[in-house]
Amino acid sequence: MPKDFNFVITSKWNKASKGEGKDVVIKNGELISGVIDKASIGAEEPDSVLHRIVKDYGNEAAKRFLDSILIVLKTYITHNGFSYGYSDLWLSDDTRNEISSVILKAYEKVYELKKQHDDETLPLTRGLSPAEALELYVVNELSRARDRAGKTADRAFPDDNSGVIMASTGARGSTLNIGQMTAALGQQSIRGRRITKGYRDRSLPHFKRNDANPDSKGFVKSNYRDGLSPLEFFFHAMGGREGLVDTAVRTQQSGYMQRRLINALEHMKIEYDQTVRDPHGNIIQFVYGEDGIDPAKSDHGEAVNISRLIEGELLVDEGKKTTEKEISEIVNKHAKNLNQRLREKLLLALSQNKISRDGANKVIKKTLDLINRAMVEPGEAVGVVTAQSIGEPGTQMTLRTFHFAGVKERNVTLGLPRLIELVDARKKPVTPTMDVYLDEEHRVSREKALNVAREIIFTKVADLIERSETDYSGVLTFHISDSKLSERGCSIEDIMEVLKGPKKKYDVTLQEAKKIIKISIAGEPDAQTLLTMKNKLLNARVKGVQDIERVTIVKQNEEWVIQTSGSNLSKIIAIDGIDTSRITTNNVYEVWQTLGIEAARNALIKEVTNTLEEQGLEVDMRHIMLVADLMTSKGHLQQIGRHGIAGTKTSVLARAAFEITVPTIARASLEGQIESLKGVTENVIVGATVPIGTGMVELYMSVKDENEKSRKNN
Repeated sequence: MPKDFNFVITSKWNKASKGEGKDVVIKNGELISGVIDKASIGAEEPDSVLHRIVKDYGNEAAKRFLDSILIVLKTYITHNGFSYGYSDLWLSDDTRNEISSVILKAYEKVYELKKQHDDETLPLTRGLSPAEALELYVVNELSRARDRAGKTADRAFPDDNSGVIMASTGARGSTLNIGQMTAALGQQSIRGRRITKGYRDRSLPHFKRNDANPDSKGFVKSNYRDGLSPLEFFFHAMGGREGLVDTAVRTQQSGYMQRRLINALEHMKIEYDQTVRDPHGNIIQFVYGEDGIDPAKSDHGEAVNISRLIEGELLVDEGKKTTEKEISEIVNKHAKNLNQRLREKLLLALSQNKISRDGANKVIKKTLDLINRAMVEPGEAVGVVTAQSIGEPGTQMTLRTFHFAGVKERNVTLGLPRLIELVDARKKPVTPTMDVYLDEEHRVSREKALNVAREIIFTKVADLIERSETDYSGVLTFHISDSKLSERGCSIEDIMEVLKGPKKKYDVTLQEAKKIIKISIAGEPDAQTLLTMKNKLLNARVKGVQDIERVTIVKQNEEWVIQTSGSNLSKIIAIDGIDTSRITTNNVYEVWQTLGIEAARNALIKEVTNTLEEQGLEVDMRHIMLVADLMTSKGHLQQIGRHGIAGTKTSVLARAAFEITVPTIARASLEGQIESLKGVTENVIVGATVPIGTGMVELYMSVKDENEKSRKNN
């Protein structure tokens, strides 16, 4: 390691063995204590020792570091050996019995839940039918059982077990893998549900109909060490097959998305004035990523990791500590040309950690140097880099994730389908949802929040009646439900008001005592007319906002928030009791229509970031911003594909090379369009230099003619 390298970090091993504090300490390039494992030299680990050496000392030093480590490791493993076999999976009888009893208890709990469901004593969660609630509880119980069984097995293995070593240093595998090999496989699922399809009311003919036994829905209580029973094996194969199909479908979807992204973004580059422009000089971003830092040279998205710099400096810092006043003087003197955010960060970090004057100067000098080195270079093909940086994680995303926020309150599309939905700028997402925050008066009590929710949820006549009867002589009878009326906060008068309608094609009579509304239609209508009429009346709006199908009231940080399925921003804003400054929807198109293009850009960035983070993928903010800026740069929301950016390119060849080839060329020749060869694809097609990177620059050389010299001399 470099001689002046100082660093502290927590190793994976220390985290796994519940150790205290940061155990890896490196002082002046020597390892003082701690375990070097995946956290220090692993791939894709944030802030590892390797990462720090690359960032602070360059690639050459990092190469030397890795080479030397590898030589040491290779020599060690040659003399020592490391193996993992069947004997490392063996558990004592006590542990096996403990695991069996854990699973048995879970089964008993499941039977208990089923009994509660049959006796109708099951506590319901809001917005779920009894059957759905039962399913949810059972799935949670079984998943807890697997976790407990896995933990039991995990505890039984000593720290020197090869599997435990591999899992806790992060070399390979996880505690879940060890649990499945030694304790129980757990629930097999298809499309995020237990296995129910197969025969009528049962998955296989080996089970009774509507069997409450978890085995019948694909719960595998065996492990890989002891082997699965034929039925378990079959369910396991079903679950595994879904994975294969999913992979096959996902690769083509994400591949097409990446191709569209690359086509839309390929021609964007950084000019010499730090702006991002297309070949025609239209500005997409005034400064790339709002700070001009190249993500590839940055430190996990930050131009420089100030707290790490100070931490490293503190290890060797000596001398008198500075006061806050001196620090602000130093910062303002040296760092006046930094952007505001970084300046404030520097000030905060330096004033929190007491450091000497020399130390502070060193930190600031290093900071300035690193920022200078991390700036993006003119000519950089930021478009293509962005497209690849979003396209590549797309291949790793899971395809069909229906994730239920908390307790299945609402379905949310996630993963690849959601990402595609966003870059396609769809007018309606598959699962539109809103978070409606309330004003100061309504957010404190659940009752007041409920009143607002009743105003929001879309209520039609059909939602308020128990049943309807059709007499084909031309009479419709609606039986009104008291409980539904009070739940939705409506009255019979409201229904009458709606049904009476302006056009009198029918008579409405109300029998209040029996809670019956009769509608008689004059003349003998045929069955078709009558049914159309009935549907029209049942779907008539009583109150609420169009498209809002379900509402749930949730408590978040001491206030009540309404979450909805369905979205209608422009209408909800008009309802009383709502905090319009914080209301959110996941429908970007709606945000644009209601709040304008700047808001749509921010919403787009937020939604893409959330989708990627939920999948545990880290994509630099600057890439997402560039896509959002490009999609909104024309002042309206454009999709990435052929009906948006890729299809509205000025270059004929670029459009033809992407999709709809012949009509594009035919139309261009008919209109006599001119190909200016400014972008990427066109130049590749004609074999010219691509005007990006080094191709941006043209060199001229003036050649002096020999004859001219002699003429001058004469």
